[in-house]
Amino acid sequence: MSEVLLEPRDEYRYRIPRNAAIGMRTDVLVYSSQALIKQIQKDQSLVQAMNVATLPGIVGPSLAMPDIHQGYGFPIGGVAANDIEEGVVSPGGVGFDINCGVRLVRSTLTKAGVQSRLKQLIDQIFRDVPCGTGTEGRIKLKRDEIDKVLVKGARWMIENGYGEPADAELAEAAGALKGALPNKVSERAKERGTPQIGTLGSGNHFLEVQYVDRVHDSQAAQAMGIEKDQVVILIHSGSRGLGHQVCTDYVALMNQVMAKYGIELPDRQLACAPIQSLEGQSYLGAMAAAANFAWANRQGILHFLRDAFRRVFSSDVRLGLIYDVCHNIAKREQHVVDGQRREVLVHRKGATRAFPAGNPEIPEAYRHVGQPVFVPGSMGTASWVLVGQPRAMQESFGSVCHGAGRLLSRTAARKGKNIQEERRKLEENGILVRSESRDGILEELPEAYKDVDEVIEVVHNAGLAKKVARLRPMGVIKG
Repeated sequence: MSEVLLEPRDEYRYRIPRNAAIGMRTDVLVYSSQALIKQIQKDQSLVQAMNVATLPGIVGPSLAMPDIHQGYGFPIGGVAANDIEEGVVSPGGVGFDINCGVRLVRSTLTKAGVQSRLKQLIDQIFRDVPCGTGTEGRIKLKRDEIDKVLVKGARWMIENGYGEPADAELAEAAGALKGALPNKVSERAKERGTPQIGTLGSGNHFLEVQYVDRVHDSQAAQAMGIEKDQVVILIHSGSRGLGHQVCTDYVALMNQVMAKYGIELPDRQLACAPIQSLEGQSYLGAMAAAANFAWANRQGILHFLRDAFRRVFSSDVRLGLIYDVCHNIAKREQHVVDGQRREVLVHRKGATRAFPAGNPEIPEAYRHVGQPVFVPGSMGTASWVLVGQPRAMQESFGSVCHGAGRLLSRTAARKGKNIQEERRKLEENGILVRSESRDGILEELPEAYKDVDEVIEVVHNAGLAKKVARLRPMGVIKG
């Protein structure tokens, strides 16, 4: 791959022009500030975005969000749309944690009301919400129930006592993608996932008790039922071992069949198949099933979170779901491309849907303000609530960033760090942390990530999403 040629278009956009000599079929559009672009250029993520531009059937530019960093095949923070008839689907464009996503929960408590019992609350949540690598959950699914979960997602959980009716309505795709095919999910994937439902996992997954630090858009905040100093909870988890195995299975399959379809790519990690092929349709059915498992998983976590709050405070405390949005997914959507409306498959890998006000896919409660978007930072900084804006539909297939974006590898983040010292630093800033492992904290320290406030300035000023509220952590649960 030749050197990356970045052309500034304005203060928050850069273009990598199409290079036919290396197989690029389209440009790359990068959303970034001057400060962030220097950090982005330190890894191979922009080269990966250029590789994505070589995919057969890609329409519009290959997109790079300001939180972009190097991933498997596709960069994390990458978006690509492919023509539904002529394009391909790539498991690397979704990632190994299918429907990794975030849900934000509001409480009837204030920062002042929680502060005196914060340690008790964090300890209780740590006991009630299982976390860590390979951890088994408290929900014991029977073998014949897993396929129902893979079809019904969050709704199955609610019907079986793990939630409230409104929970499913306040989630992207109502908590379950259509077209799930449990028979396309391997037995190994089901074996891995069945014991893990209702668990947080490890890595960058977390549960944070936060408070509303600042409100920037009172109308949107009011629609979501949040106000300054209110305690909210952000849950970040995905499809656990089930989703990982689905991706593993289909990357292997698509590597086997690419030659049959005459597909040649600069990186085998982009392994793909035509959307309309048997392999492409099988993957999309399995991916939808894994996505539904992830929504069920986050629903289970919310159920046990509610129990923890009631134990520490009282049965009068209410936790209401604001919204749940995924950021590792491929979805069939209608978008305007080159002035014509067409159906495309939008790969969002480490990217969040950000539809503007009026879109019928947004729950009615938020349709007048735009789809809620949640962007976590790091456990020592802040997270953001945004709403989608019209420019996102015009430029980014209704997509925006999903987080701050890694700056350091996990190995580099751990190097030379002392766990007791890092805990002390966080506690001095009023943040209590509980983790199943030492690495769960050291790999996710604030300095391992880009500045989330800078990332938000880019997407806000680029017109992709609008700032609603800034959230600050009080207590963090890690795997």
